[in-house]
Amino acid sequence: MRNFTLLTIIALFLGVSAQAQTVASFDTLTLPKADTFYVNYSSYGDDLGFDDGLAHFPCVYDTFPGGWQYWQSGFAYSNMTDSLTAGYTNQYSAITGKGHNGSSQYIIGWDVMNKIYLKGKAVGKPVNGFYLANTAYAYYSMRDGDMFAKKFGGASGNDSDYLVITVRGYLDGALKTDSVQEYLADFTSSDNTKDTIYRGWRWVNLLTLGNVDSLQIELTSSDMGAFGMNTPGYYAIDDFTTYETASVASSPSTHAAKVYPNPAAGQLFVELKDDKIRHLQITDMTGRVVAGFEAKEGVNLLPVSSLPAGAYLLNMWGESQKASVRFVKQ
Repeated sequence: MRNFTLLTIIALFLGVSAQAQTVASFDTLTLPKADTFYVNYSSYGDDLGFDDGLAHFPCVYDTFPGGWQYWQSGFAYSNMTDSLTAGYTNQYSAITGKGHNGSSQYIIGWDVMNKIYLKGKAVGKPVNGFYLANTAYAYYSMRDGDMFAKKFGGASGNDSDYLVITVRGYLDGALKTDSVQEYLADFTSSDNTKDTIYRGWRWVNLLTLGNVDSLQIELTSSDMGAFGMNTPGYYAIDDFTTYETASVASSPSTHAAKVYPNPAAGQLFVELKDDKIRHLQITDMTGRVVAGFEAKEGVNLLPVSSLPAGAYLLNMWGESQKASVRFVKQ
């Protein structure tokens, strides 16, 4: 098996591919001062959202009878740093108190169902993914409970609670069947020591959704009431990354290959199930290519001992097939 970074033609291809990603970092969107967020009351009930990168992020504000204004749904960009205050008054803060990689701005999503619309050359192409985190409001509600929502785990600590984000793609107006799920809180294990409410930024890989022109983001919780979800329906997103390559027919990674062990220490075994896969590529969570290989039939042994500990993506492609899987280097 030859390292394909030695092959000029494929190295050139990787250079073009890396340049075909656009990151919406939200850092250039204007806010009037520190510790504030996007608000637009100029037209109630209409989409007054914003664009960044190659995507549109809707935002709808409305008013109750009597004139009280409120955020109805969608996204708002924020530079709030308050990661300590619990409750509704702190709905625009990420639990991290900052964006991914220490950046000053990020976006907050609110509502159990939202959409993100691709623009320009990203339309009809894959989305690489985005970084996801809890908000302070949702985090402390799940940790401690509040007047509307339960403490996750319940009084005994044994309740199988969860908050999950599910992302699906639309293409040509039709909702696709494939989905990507990521836990914001996971108390489903019988071992209570594994109960987790996530605090940091984590990469959500969306390449397996294939070609899309918009994304649907849905929140589901174990804590439901008469009026729907009791858990605050908030989440934070940063570095939303599109992938403007030629259109491909995406094949889910589970169909393309068996990848093990995960986490990996010295070697990563890639047992190909799809004979159309010709190339293997490892990227870090910023999209930087750290290794590349020619694929061979059967089991491929990829050396990863020299990689720093952390999360990576194994990208696989060939002819019209494309798949991706996340793994952790110990």
